Amino acid sequence: MNWITKIIKAGEKIKTAVRERVTAKDLAESPWTSCTCMSGPMLKKDLKANLFVCPSCQKHHRISPQDRFSILFSNNYEIIKTPIPKDDILGFVDTKSYKDRLKSARKNTGLDCSMVVATGALNKINITAIASEFGFLGASVASAEGEAFLAAAQHAIENKHPLVVFTAGGGMRMQEGMISLSQMPRTTLAINELKKNKIPYIVVLTDPTAGGITASYAMLGDIHLAEPGATVAFAGKRVIEGTVKEALPMNFQTSEYLRDKGQVDLVVERKDIPKTLETLLSILLKKNSDISSEQNETTELSIETRKEAS
Repeated sequence: MNWITKIIKAGEKIKTAVRERVTAKDLAESPWTSCTCMSGPMLKKDLKANLFVCPSCQKHHRISPQDRFSILFSNNYEIIKTPIPKDDILGFVDTKSYKDRLKSARKNTGLDCSMVVATGALNKINITAIASEFGFLGASVASAEGEAFLAAAQHAIENKHPLVVFTAGGGMRMQEGMISLSQMPRTTLAINELKKNKIPYIVVLTDPTAGGITASYAMLGDIHLAEPGATVAFAGKRVIEGTVKEALPMNFQTSEYLRDKGQVDLVVERKDIPKTLETLLSILLKKNSDISSEQNETTELSIETRKEAS
């Protein structure tokens, strides 16, 4: 064994020791965090004050549904309780049971499932909103998430609220098999009901949105917004490259790439999302006074023009 090999092995031992000593709880309780741009450590409170956007590279970090609703509704919102079906109908077990995985996810996040529904207002426009917690089994969609989506759609229809969905997650949850996959047509049918009732359905794509989520409710919006740099995909980039046998662009499957290809309408920074949604909904619902007055002026002018012509 030469000296280089000894150094490499020693380094691996040190890494292993550090990993074993630094637990997830330690990281959660630490006041410090960092970004992938390696700009150095930063205080979590400073990152939160900047809406969880790195001040150096502008990366939009993943955030919890509670933080998402706080930003959207200026801390004034109400969580809607959604149905929770019976756990683990299939009795799925891999390295550990699905019941244990759910128990652990609920303990770590304080949520019953990965999808949270809330209601609040943007400049007197009442909204029903959905956001997902990536820390809950990768925000994968199973029966409980499907029930949450349907409950949100029903609430939006009954109260005539526009429905805004902040997508995130790796797709359908494999531990529930076909039960999980059935949430794709279920959410699609719910969206069709929104459209029948002329309820606006706006999707905000966040990092990451993938798999069956992209193949269903994430791409069925009346309008699609996206946060900068968000990964939006069905299959992974390496899987596609291996299939088509050619290199793909560096920015492939980013929100900017999808915007340039016509799949996303606007890429909007997190701080601008509430105002952008307010503007769009004001137009769609004809609740903006400036727009209404401008339309009235145009209508009156056209009537006078027709009178003069006759």
